[in-house]
Amino acid sequence: MARTGRKKPGLRVLVWLGVLLAALTAVLAGGTIAGQASWAPKLALDLEGGTQMILAPKVEGGSDINEQQLNQAVAIIRQRVDGSGVSEAEISTQSGRNVVVSLPGTPSAETRNLIQASADMNFRPVLLNGDGAAVPPESQTPEDQLPKPTAAPANSSDTNWITPGIYKQFEALDCNSAAAEKSERSDPAKPLVTCEPATDKSPAIKYILGPVEVKGSNIVTSSFQLQQGAQGAVTNDWAVNIQFDADGTAKFKEVTERLNQFYVAAGGESGTDPKAQFAIVLDDRVISAPRALAVITDGRPQITGGFTEKTAKALSDQLKFGALPISFDIQSEQQISATLGGEQLRMGLLAGLIGLLLVVVYSLFQYRALGFVTIASLVVAGALTYLAIAILGWTENYRLSLAGVAGIIVAIGQTADSFIVYFERIRDELREGRGLVSAVENGWKRAKRTVLASKAVNLLAALVLYFVAVGNVRGFAFTLGLTAIADLIVVFMFTHPTLQMLARTRFFGEGHKFSGLDPERLGAVPLYRGAGRVRTPEDRPVAVRTKNAGAAAEAERRMTIAERRMAEKQEQLAGSSKTSGKENK
Repeated sequence: MARTGRKKPGLRVLVWLGVLLAALTAVLAGGTIAGQASWAPKLALDLEGGTQMILAPKVEGGSDINEQQLNQAVAIIRQRVDGSGVSEAEISTQSGRNVVVSLPGTPSAETRNLIQASADMNFRPVLLNGDGAAVPPESQTPEDQLPKPTAAPANSSDTNWITPGIYKQFEALDCNSAAAEKSERSDPAKPLVTCEPATDKSPAIKYILGPVEVKGSNIVTSSFQLQQGAQGAVTNDWAVNIQFDADGTAKFKEVTERLNQFYVAAGGESGTDPKAQFAIVLDDRVISAPRALAVITDGRPQITGGFTEKTAKALSDQLKFGALPISFDIQSEQQISATLGGEQLRMGLLAGLIGLLLVVVYSLFQYRALGFVTIASLVVAGALTYLAIAILGWTENYRLSLAGVAGIIVAIGQTADSFIVYFERIRDELREGRGLVSAVENGWKRAKRTVLASKAVNLLAALVLYFVAVGNVRGFAFTLGLTAIADLIVVFMFTHPTLQMLARTRFFGEGHKFSGLDPERLGAVPLYRGAGRVRTPEDRPVAVRTKNAGAAAEAERRMTIAERRMAEKQEQLAGSSKTSGKENK
């Protein structure tokens, strides 16, 4: 069995690569058969064209909207549209009055309703909270043990709002997965099961909330500042201040009287009763759920608890502008053609084909038959990338823009570079007199460090570019990072295993002159002559010796500092052994 494994090294890895490709193909095929996916990648606005809507914002009461309010409205729309992934939508303001939304394809009625809906902010008491992960079906509460109301709810904090259906929904909810925005908002007179998304400092939390008690429209303004201590001294902790109108002040006083009783009964700061919390809900998502530490009678509550300046400002802006009853009227809607057009796409694809052709020609010229390994590796990398883009378009709404196509074209050269590094390492090992099997293994040990370092830099650059840039540049960064991952998979699971197998074939193992590994062409003629005799360098033809000298110089130039020091140490040891041999004589 061990012998068989040595005869066909790398075969198992190639089989696993085939399984991976087959699995990705099966996933995409299943989605296509179900009518949810397509074999073709989704295209972005610049390649496919789409729909442009001009929205006119309006505030209840007919008051004018200012620039800050408009920018906050744009931010809310962008979160709704782009919440499920890289959709390449374009959202901007026009003349300081309107909002322009450009979407790929034709938006559905649900998407239109989602865009037009006003920001829905309100305050609800917390009835129950828990970890954001869904409870596994086998661990969910049995039917006969589910909580059942015993009477009609007396107020919004009454747990009689929790019916068996509400509790089942609570246990099944998974706040760690990105849920699509709902086009219909919850009923303010009924309980709500929802999430507080995860942040850098806290995991996701899910809640059962009681009916709405205070509306966001009761907020007059909000601000953020450094918190003051008991003695009036300013601390380093940030706080968010809210000011309610007269109606909101009265309602908030009534609610905090009730919630503070739960807080005191649970033991104050050491207590954990969720009914002491009052959730601030924006578009049916909890943005904060502070506890009622005191009864607020003046309508000016202060929210504290681990804020930074950035997070305090963000919450303050959400309270100030998200509470505004802003809605949008669609003034105009029209179909727009691809902004860059089919001609630019054809030119981009032509440039990619020319680049690919040049890589193929160079590989065949420089590496002869070994160049076909490069071609096959590029084909496998292309298949992986294509399947990944098509699946991400189905599952994450990823759309391929012209910038993304540019990222794929750039990746062709980077992918070929990985193969060239590996091949040159193998050639260096052959120049040192090793056999091909040994050269492949030793060359791989040296090459994979370089390949990993190179791809790590590519991935880091792609990540930074993705999170810093906006618009289509993010599409370029995304495809650049995706192709770097595909390149690593191909080098480790296809190129190296293939060379392991080819090294044991007669054509490559004996160094055929068209294999790209011809010892004489590389200046690495074996020293062994057979019959127990060893050929010295002086026995070689003059032309070969000249070629070998050049190859040796090239090999020395490619040596790392550590390898050069090792070679010098070996020369010193060899020189000392010759000297001791002469003295013995």
